[in-house]
Amino acid sequence: STVVRDSRVLINAEADGVVEYVDSNQITIKCTRNDQEKLVSFEGDLVVHNLTKFQKTNQSTCINLKPIVRKGEKVKKGQVLCEGYATKNGELALGRNLKVAFMPWKGYNFEDAIVISEKVVRDDVFTSIHIDEYSLEVRDTKLGNEELTNDIPNVSEEATKDLDEHGMIRVGAEIKPGDILIGKITPKGESDPTPEEKLLRAIFGDKAGDVKDASLKASPSLNGVVIDKKLFARAIKDKRKRAKDKEDITQLEDIYDKKFDELQAVLVEKLFSIVSGKTSQGVFNDLGEEVLPKGKKYTLKMLNTIDDYTHLSTSKWTTDKHINKLVADLLHNYKIKENDLQGSLRREKFTISVGDELPAGIIKLAKVYIAKKRKLKVGDKMAGRHGNKGIVARIVRQEDMPFLEDGTPVDIVLNPLGVPSRMNIGQIYETVLGWAGQDLGRTYATPIFDGATLDEINGFTDEAGIPRFGHTYLYDGGTGDRFDQPATVGVIYMLKLGHMVDDKMHARSIGPYSLITQQPLGGKAQFGGQRFGEMEVWALEAYGASSTLREILTVKSDDVIGRAKTYEAIVKGEPMPEPGLPESFNVLMHELKGLGLDIRLEE
Repeated sequence: STVVRDSRVLINAEADGVVEYVDSNQITIKCTRNDQEKLVSFEGDLVVHNLTKFQKTNQSTCINLKPIVRKGEKVKKGQVLCEGYATKNGELALGRNLKVAFMPWKGYNFEDAIVISEKVVRDDVFTSIHIDEYSLEVRDTKLGNEELTNDIPNVSEEATKDLDEHGMIRVGAEIKPGDILIGKITPKGESDPTPEEKLLRAIFGDKAGDVKDASLKASPSLNGVVIDKKLFARAIKDKRKRAKDKEDITQLEDIYDKKFDELQAVLVEKLFSIVSGKTSQGVFNDLGEEVLPKGKKYTLKMLNTIDDYTHLSTSKWTTDKHINKLVADLLHNYKIKENDLQGSLRREKFTISVGDELPAGIIKLAKVYIAKKRKLKVGDKMAGRHGNKGIVARIVRQEDMPFLEDGTPVDIVLNPLGVPSRMNIGQIYETVLGWAGQDLGRTYATPIFDGATLDEINGFTDEAGIPRFGHTYLYDGGTGDRFDQPATVGVIYMLKLGHMVDDKMHARSIGPYSLITQQPLGGKAQFGGQRFGEMEVWALEAYGASSTLREILTVKSDDVIGRAKTYEAIVKGEPMPEPGLPESFNVLMHELKGLGLDIRLEE
């Protein structure tokens, strides 16, 4: 389809040919070019396409392409050679077809909730792979450089067993919350050492005290497998390194000069075979200067006198239009090939001289990629193609799902109340047409605003021998009894959305506090708490839960002294202390003083 083609994710055949070799990583095609195409081409007969494997997208999903051609198969130019990343057979495919019943199910699909069958989870129908990138920078600090290492102070050998000499976790390691992903130590500012530190320095020498652990650890909800790691480093400049770089660049330029000369020799040879015996019509460069004089016959010597073939006029080499077109195609292909070589030379020179491009003040950058397999679970968000979104509320055993007269259990139960008030009848049309298509072995594409009419759908349902508009009696999976009323049954196209419960689940223990108000921060990213707002306060007031309310507004929030005392009391098993003055009261006092009011607390 157009969407898939324009996304430029899939690989299309460059020319007609035969599949020479295929595996999960690459497809090799032997192109069947005619003599003219061979003449103007600088590529060999074999074209190798490398498939993208497990690459992270900006949405943290995963691009993984699989071949859909076989060895010996003939392919046409432009034919799609692989599938994957929300495509099937070269068409956009974002969701899956499910057997659906529109009916209430024990109240579990109340208010747009969705009931799905365990079979959907078991068969990995909506299982997705997600790749997260975690990075850690090594900076140049005033106290000295930070360092990536697996030798981290006060950390057990067990915790660092999977780290390499750069402190990066090995590929293939399973990650649990709290695991060290990248080990880093940073110089510590000189402060008065504690008695413990004095003892450590006495035993282990000076090293143990002057660095602190600044490693990157897995967050509370992170479970997965390391699939890749990368280390970027800025080139260190000293006299020896500069001399070595100069030598390496000279060698590199010599290698590429040979490649450019070979490419030009091939060009001259091909060009001569096209224009030999013809008379020059005057060949000019882009500046309008005559490079080959008019009226002379082309010779090899003459063609070899041109230094730069990339800036030549491609028209009117001869009086023959066909030959002129061949020359134009040949020079065009030469330019592409020459540009590729220039680009790779530039990149290699840059890598030698600069190293990896990093922001100022950063010496190294370590990146770790972690893959997670997410099955569909309660709390995940799903949607159809008609704005009919909902949250999975219950995953039911297959045998407990409602089933048809022939014993087929449905995969998903949606609430019929989601249709009338929203007036998105398209989902019902889709459901019925989908069932007809499944039984007839067809797929349907129906345009927006001008889709299939009711009469057309009835025609397909009659042909498939299924009840009109999907009205059929269902049976209760639990008891086997028939439901009193018929329900709409069919096949609906459902999608899993990016809002997954694993990303939203969050719980806070002791965590960070705001600097000004001293109240806990908010949000999962800050490891924050849940806001106990004005209306929640009214609820506790109405209930008379005064001690709970006082606790929430003081020691669980911004009573700095009180919360420290409370923690101590809990640890020692003593009774809870009286709450103190909340910090927010001090903030109010300071704001009033800022207005010029003389305000004082008096006993």
